[in-house]
Amino acid sequence: MVEGLESLTQNGWEKSDDGLAIKKTFIFSNFIEALGWMVKAGVSAEKLNHHPEWKNVYKTINVLLTTHDKGSITSLDVKLAQEMDKLYES
Repeated sequence: MVEGLESLTQNGWEKSDDGLAIKKTFIFSNFIEALGWMVKAGVSAEKLNHHPEWKNVYKTINVLLTTHDKGSITSLDVKLAQEMDKLYES
């Protein structure tokens, strides 16, 4: 198991049905807050050179993280998920 993965489940992250990714839904009060978070999370993703699959509809963002070249969840996914959680809480 990838270190830190278990603690993510306590913050609402869950494994995808196939177990190869982690996913979470972030809900904001409006579109502008959601968009602002996406920009900040995008900067974090770029710094890690690890980019999410995500979908935004109004104030809701669905995120899926996996490491495609490994075909599984890795420490990069955990790091980006932790950063996304920090940005959401701030």
